Parts: sequence; structure tokens; C-alpha cells
Amino acid sequence: MHFLKKIFSKSRSQEDGIFFNAIQSILGFEPVNIDYYKKAFTHRSSNRIDIQGNPINYERLEFLGDAMLSSVIAAYLFNEAPLGDEGYLTKMRSKIVSREHLNELGKDLNLIEFVESKVPVHHFGENIHGNIFESLIGAIYLDKGYNYCEKFIQKSVVIPYVDITRLEGKVISYKSLVIEWCQKEKKQFHFDIFDDNGIDGQRLFGVKLSIDDKVIAKARATSKKKAEEKASQRAYFAFQEKIERK
Repeated sequence: MHFLKKIFSKSRSQEDGIFFNAIQSILGFEPVNIDYYKKAFTHRSSNRIDIQGNPINYERLEFLGDAMLSSVIAAYLFNEAPLGDEGYLTKMRSKIVSREHLNELGKDLNLIEFVESKVPVHHFGENIHGNIFESLIGAIYLDKGYNYCEKFIQKSVVIPYVDITRLEGKVISYKSLVIEWCQKEKKQFHFDIFDDNGIDGQRLFGVKLSIDDKVIAKARATSKKKAEEKASQRAYFAFQEKIERK
């Protein structure tokens, strides 16, 4: 049975106690106002509202947590990479707080286990993991302030995952790399996008990436953006030596 179903099948005090202990285990410190954390795990499908009629869900906390995470990581990079210019620091921060990385963090903490929703868990997209991670950070900020927020980010993000040397070589967007190379080398490029029904009627998008009127790579994915990125990755590896000499 889903964890939240277990919680809500019990009395109010039992529910609060179980959730409080679970959150304390994740955070490493005692929450003060548990309601912030409940809100951080409430999906909009729950259709909950407060006494003023405002919706209760994690989306506003996600916005706040995103800002807190970006601020803490920016300060960390500023101190740890004293020779990095603005462009370098911005790229490095983008790698650390990328949607892919945040999703991994949310999965590692198994945050989805606490989500209250009327939608089955398997219907959520991948980004739910990162969204909840950001909303949790937002809840920490409201509950305990910036210092505790910074300590949690250091413990859960920086210490276990941030290796500046490794991140320097991590590619954020193959599409950006390929486009930048084409523009520098005065090569013509374009993405041809078409619908692809795929398997079992699932809607997919097909992409052909052409450079100088020659099809270099093809890909399929569940969105245009993903298909373009996948095709760009294949094109990147086809021209890797030339691109890396740019």
C-alpha cells in the first residue's frame, strides 16, 4: 500500500507523527511547522484549498526552492572556483541544477513515496522527482530559514554529487553544441520534425537533423525537444573530433 494511504488511514496525531519522523529522517533535523512539508508533497490533483480558498499544492514552494537552490549553489561555486568568470560559473550552476540532476536527487531520496495525489504514481512524468525536491527546499526555507536550507543543500547536493572537475566535462545540451559548431563553421543546419505514432499508438515525434543538406542523424522521443536533443547527441558523436577542436 502506498505510504500516504497508510498515513491517512490513521488518526490525525498518528498521521502527523509518522510523517514528522519520515521528514526528520530525510532532513537530518526536526521540522518546526510540519504543515509546510505536507504542502511540499501535495499535488494539485488533490484539489485541496485553505480557509481563504487558496489552492494547497507544492507549486509555489517549488518556485521558492528553485531560487534557494540556485542561490546556495551560486555562492558555493563563487567560493570554490575563484578563477571562473561569469560565463563559467553560470554554466557550472546550470549543470548542477539541471532538471535531469534534480530528478536524480528526488529519486535518491525517494520523495515520490510521500506525494499526496489523486493521480496514480505511474502517471507522473519524470520531472515530478525534481519538482518535489525543489518544493522540499522551499519548505525548509520557510520553516527554518536560509542557514538550514543551505546546510540541507550542502548535505544532499554538494557533498555527495558536486565534483567540479567532473562537471566541467559534462555536456548540458548536445543541441547547443552542434548549433554553435555549425554557426562557427558556417554550416547550414535544420531539424525536420514529424509525428510518429510509434508503438501501441503512443504519440512520438521524429526528428531528422540535416547539416549542409545531408541527413546526419535521426531520433524519436515523446517530445520535440527530447527528439531534437537525441538527434543532436548522435550528430555530436559523428563530428566529435571536429566539434571539440572548435
